[in-house]
Amino acid sequence: MTRKRPRLTPDSGFVTYLRTSDEEVQSPERSQAAQRRDIFQRLVSYLSLPDLGEYIDNYTGTSADRKHYQRLLTDARQGKFSHVFASTPDRFGRDDVEALRAIDEMTRLGIKVRFASHPDLDPSDPDDRLYLNILFGMAKRESAITGKRTTGGMLSKLLRGEWAWRAPDGYVNKEVKIGELGREEQMQHARYKRWVEIDPEQAQVWRYAWDLLLQDAPTLEDICEALFARGYRLRDGRPFVRVNQQGKRVPNKQALSRVFHNWFYAGWVVAENEWAHIPPKTLRGNWQPVVSTEEFEMGLAILARRNRKPVPQKKHFYLLQGLIYLQMPGGELVKLTCARPNATRTPEGVCYYCVPSSSLNFLCSAVDQQIGQFLSHIQVSPAILPQIRQTYLADIHSHSSSRAKEIQALEQALERVKERELNLWRAFTEHGMRAETFQKLAREYQDEQDRITFALNAIQQENRETIANLDAALAIIAQIGERYGRQEAARQRDILRQVVDRVVIDLRGQVLRLELKSPFVYLHQLAGGDSGKQVKSKSSRKAGKQTSSHNRTGRSLQVGFCDPGRTRTYDTELKRLLFCH
Repeated sequence: MTRKRPRLTPDSGFVTYLRTSDEEVQSPERSQAAQRRDIFQRLVSYLSLPDLGEYIDNYTGTSADRKHYQRLLTDARQGKFSHVFASTPDRFGRDDVEALRAIDEMTRLGIKVRFASHPDLDPSDPDDRLYLNILFGMAKRESAITGKRTTGGMLSKLLRGEWAWRAPDGYVNKEVKIGELGREEQMQHARYKRWVEIDPEQAQVWRYAWDLLLQDAPTLEDICEALFARGYRLRDGRPFVRVNQQGKRVPNKQALSRVFHNWFYAGWVVAENEWAHIPPKTLRGNWQPVVSTEEFEMGLAILARRNRKPVPQKKHFYLLQGLIYLQMPGGELVKLTCARPNATRTPEGVCYYCVPSSSLNFLCSAVDQQIGQFLSHIQVSPAILPQIRQTYLADIHSHSSSRAKEIQALEQALERVKERELNLWRAFTEHGMRAETFQKLAREYQDEQDRITFALNAIQQENRETIANLDAALAIIAQIGERYGRQEAARQRDILRQVVDRVVIDLRGQVLRLELKSPFVYLHQLAGGDSGKQVKSKSSRKAGKQTSSHNRTGRSLQVGFCDPGRTRTYDTELKRLLFCH
């Protein structure tokens, strides 16, 4: 019987925990003073205890990685105090799971946690803990809403061609209080107007670096040495070349490469994160570029050419590498590896598809020759290509109602912007609006029109690509059976990887089916190639993975003239003509 560990008796006394979210945005000392005042005013019943100190953090409450918060938990486990005071639950933390876990742990240690906003709230009481859980949930929700509002404002700023973060090396962030601005500009900003300007001195460093890169002769190490020779440094004072402890010169190629790949220096707004997707060359920034777009792209091409390395040639070749699966008796699919388990049998061994750590090995040549047999029977009748395209478009339209609504909403938004632009012109010509205000608003309306038009063009381009993909699939399927056997092994593998997602075999090494990739799988469904199984839901039809196998008549995987379950595009005449054997 194990001995129970004696419970630690904490020292009598209280500590206070104070937290502010951000040292720059808020006034930490003033906020902490207010928290301290609330604690000593509302928790007077505990003030007879000794004051054992404070723990203060200037960090977001959504993270548990707070230096003094972690020190508070460590000291609590050592029993250095008996009470912990905080002004409100959200000051203790905004992660409800982490905060409740910490409070429960301290409660088990015999430490009492109290909040000045709710002096009578006892976390050890079940009802009070439920209410405390609600308070922490509200704090977490408030943090999420604040974050969403912040990212929304940052996205709006990016779409106006401004920058929402610290400017890169060579540029400086500027700001001015809104009290120093005109009335029109005060309506567009909160407390400050912020923008980005080029740094005349530091921009010379990067202009010289780009000049060296565009010569296509100096390497990144050479460019670092040239910048170091001129006495240039990074914005934070680091040199472009440092000497390590062994006396070896180490160039700062990483900083140089980051700058050479940053579209900011060419004057473009580029963002790629959870809430903003702005690809290069779609939105101009409101700052002076260091290099032109042509020079920047030329530099990218030079770096890409230098980074291109020859692909090493593999010693052994496997046609179905990464594509072949074994179907077990229970229906489970096991991915097969490629190996030569009997290397001593011949000088180079014999190729097998294997189940790792088992005796299941399938001769590659026996499996590979079956693929050509499957593909040799595929034929498409050219006479019914228009019918295929028409049916395909009907299916796409039936499953893209949301896209139609999106197009309609964009068109309506475009009409509203044009109407506002017309009203703006009337206000300027008839009511005497200031020219500066008119120009600014007109430019904003035009930018909004450009963004909406860009979105509409993108959707239309996507529709055109959909048709192109279908036409390409039809052309490939019409010729794949005839041309596959004429290609070299490497080319055959490339063809299979474009068309086939999986090759499934049984324990005898016989190919059961080929699972096709989109859009080839759609043509298979159109021909009734589901082996008599009805597709149960729209989600499964959208999944893009259906199988093709021999039917009851022994015909090839793409020949199916009857479909007992029927498909979403059941058309007897079309299906009779779609594939000819």
